[in-house]
Amino acid sequence: MMRPVDLASQADQLAAGDTTSVALTERSLAAIDALQPTLNAFISIDREGALTAAAAADERRTAGRPLSALDGVPIAHKDIFCTAGLKTSCGSRMLDTFVPPYNATVVDRFAAAGLVTVGKTNMDEFAMGSSNETSFYGDVMNPWDTTRSPGGSSGGSAAAVAAGIVAGATGTDTGGSIRQPAALCGITGVKPTYGRASRYGMIAFASSLDQAGTLTRTAKDAALLLELLCGFDPKDSTSLDVPMESWTADIDKPLDGLRIGVAEAFYDDGLASGCRDALEVALDEYRQLGATVSTVELPHLYLSVPTYYVVAPAECSSNLSRFDGIRFGHRATDCDDLAELYTRSRSEGFGDEVKRRIMTGTYVLSSGYYDAYYLKAQRARQLISADFKAAFATVDVIAGPTAPTPAFGLGDKVDDPVTMYLNDIYTIGANLAGLPALSLPMGVVDGLPVGMQLIGPALSEARLLNAAHGFQSATDWHHATPPLFQGGEQ
Repeated sequence: MMRPVDLASQADQLAAGDTTSVALTERSLAAIDALQPTLNAFISIDREGALTAAAAADERRTAGRPLSALDGVPIAHKDIFCTAGLKTSCGSRMLDTFVPPYNATVVDRFAAAGLVTVGKTNMDEFAMGSSNETSFYGDVMNPWDTTRSPGGSSGGSAAAVAAGIVAGATGTDTGGSIRQPAALCGITGVKPTYGRASRYGMIAFASSLDQAGTLTRTAKDAALLLELLCGFDPKDSTSLDVPMESWTADIDKPLDGLRIGVAEAFYDDGLASGCRDALEVALDEYRQLGATVSTVELPHLYLSVPTYYVVAPAECSSNLSRFDGIRFGHRATDCDDLAELYTRSRSEGFGDEVKRRIMTGTYVLSSGYYDAYYLKAQRARQLISADFKAAFATVDVIAGPTAPTPAFGLGDKVDDPVTMYLNDIYTIGANLAGLPALSLPMGVVDGLPVGMQLIGPALSEARLLNAAHGFQSATDWHHATPPLFQGGEQ
């Protein structure tokens, strides 16, 4: 098995004529075939479409007209993005037979740049989960230890990148669903500012929180992909109409003077000692690179989990009401009347976690409880946003652990929803405030990778990626590979 290669290296090999898109794509497809029984990282594989796109990329490069620096590089999409002619299931039985007639904007933008889609990655059902155990298509396994979770909901994308199947993949992040699996799989995951990436064609979970992003091996790779992925989209009413600067131009800028804030709220009782120690070592590395580290206060961050689990289920309840067995999605058979059709179609189509969140959301939006729960949660959300704004008056980025522990065992938390929800305790705040955030590898604890989270003010992606790249230029954690590759080729 070949060791993982980053996107930038693949682009350089293509530009130098050392390889072809067809060769890279065939390698990726072969890796899927070899590792799918072990990892279950994919739901759909587009073998014919990928090889056709790769051959077209090679023709363009031979003619001297590549569409972008990444033209011909194979990637994968989380199965939450609509892909014309290719099943988009959202990890659910409800959409097991759904083949969209159009592409999500994210998919179109990557295709316009010549990237080759090899398949759609496994995910928690409708992006609801932190372990990739709620998928209709079965659990995804962590390449570092296949008895452990890769995180969720973008666990399939994270596992595929960590295992070297592809060098980059898309994900979505509603409460940490890019950053947490990136941390547990030892790769780099980025959630841009809310509205930076189009949500058109991305099946909605919680509309005010969902954001598309990337999973890659390095921050430089993330910058390359995000420059293609982000930008104003008139099809998306939540899209930000702001200028797009280059996020790769200043990525090598020295970190002298970078002001890093660390919140005491991150050092709670749930933080494993190994993660705490790794974070302290990482912060010392930043000091050596010229950054300053100080304490910041986020006094309402402790409200993030209860706030999220009112707001997100409320929006989920509304968004998923369209799946009723009538126009598309799973439809129950042999029903006596319309009420039975609705009830059985939804009961059969949705899994337990999705049903739990729909019921919670319906409850908090119901008459008599709306003010007590939903409006109160929105007020708490504003307090959390205000705390971040105050903190960024004195620091450039806020650093902390991405997850409280290394990857946990599959099955360990599946019967305890509250414990599972607490695994996102450090990531949810950035979603509630709509801020850009990323996770990058900062160490290995008990043979498993752990991640450091960096959060920045709105529209500060360039600074965040620079800070992450500077750390990765001085450390080797992003080069660490799972035991899967021990004894493999370099």
